[in-house]
Amino acid sequence: MASYVSGGEFTRDTNYIDTRITADGRDGYPVEPGRYRLIVARACPWANRAIIVRRLLGLEDALSIGFCGPVHDQRSWTFDLDPGGVDPVLKIPRLQDAYFARIPDYPKGITVPAIVDVPTGAVVTNDFAAMTLDLSTEWGAYHRPGAPELYPEARRDEIDEVAHRIYTEINNGVYRAGFAGTQQAYEAAYDRLFSALDWVSERLTTQRYLVGDTLTEADVRLFTTLARFDPVYHGHFKCNRQKLTEFPVLWAYARDLFQTPGFGDTVDFAQIKQHYYVVHADLNPTRIVPKGPELASWLTPHGRETLGGRPFGDGTAPGPPRSDETVPAGHGAG
Repeated sequence: MASYVSGGEFTRDTNYIDTRITADGRDGYPVEPGRYRLIVARACPWANRAIIVRRLLGLEDALSIGFCGPVHDQRSWTFDLDPGGVDPVLKIPRLQDAYFARIPDYPKGITVPAIVDVPTGAVVTNDFAAMTLDLSTEWGAYHRPGAPELYPEARRDEIDEVAHRIYTEINNGVYRAGFAGTQQAYEAAYDRLFSALDWVSERLTTQRYLVGDTLTEADVRLFTTLARFDPVYHGHFKCNRQKLTEFPVLWAYARDLFQTPGFGDTVDFAQIKQHYYVVHADLNPTRIVPKGPELASWLTPHGRETLGGRPFGDGTAPGPPRSDETVPAGHGAG
């Protein structure tokens, strides 16, 4: 297994394959239903964003999805959940194979989410931040009727501003604490993280959602970290000033989103715990996966509807997940 902790402060490599799939095909990859396959792992918070956005927008018929297992080795994420350990569409056992089809001997990490061009078997992009925005803005011709506007034009500057702080201080902040290599780096990361959680909690005290009165990309980005906070980040990453359940506003907000179709029904707590506690062997050398925490409380009343807001704006909720895309029984909160 790879070592995740090195000396000093953790710095994420954000130099991704930034090719875009667009309506006009300006990067050589036009939006075409059925041409591409979204490869994800339910354990990964960055991939979880793409799963949620694809489902909210109703892109299931246009963009197929493949699920890697919750653990990986130093080489690659693998398709060990599929029969024979091979993705049924791409016909490969390792996501690495699709990266090498695009860039032979690709030297960087094999990451999810990734979108693969099925005809060539080559990765198009693994730029997770741009990916979900493009699903909202470039794939509009294939959105379901009633799909919400997750990146409305009039709100984009505010969404970008809020999402940037959430990324630097919270989404990546938990990793900065967990992978810190010195006490000083850890404590600085810890302080930054909880300062930002206090900020977002205060912001959500009087409004149901982060930007405006509807769900946006910003909510998706915060949710995937909150869902993993108590099962993983509080203990495994030493983010232990308090649990999510001890933040009254954030805990209610997280339950509100979890109980919204498209959010909680994408969360696989069993795979989340297995991934972090098994893969990060330098943090958890025994690779023992904790039994807790108790999850049924995710389904308790949250009271956030008293703040108003319209989750899907002028749109509607997505229908139930497809039978082949449901979280396995016993892996969620129900």
